[in-house]
Amino acid sequence: MGLMYQKGRGVPTDYTEAVKWYRMAADQGLAVAQNNLGAMYELGRGVPKDEVAALRWYTKAADQGDQSAKDNMKRLSGE
Repeated sequence: MGLMYQKGRGVPTDYTEAVKWYRMAADQGLAVAQNNLGAMYELGRGVPKDEVAALRWYTKAADQGDQSAKDNMKRLSGE
């Protein structure tokens, strides 16, 4: 659902709504949602821009083996 609102697929783009759905899934431990939520924080879409929060969500996803999150974490931390 989050991606649907983030990309405006069949509904108007609504970053706040996308964050809501990503957060629900991320809180359930879904790595892809954790990575997407990190991206929303990094870009300040639907939430205030917060690189610390972005890194926290990327780390949760990376700890589960999500390669995109690992790449995002390295890029954001300047490695």
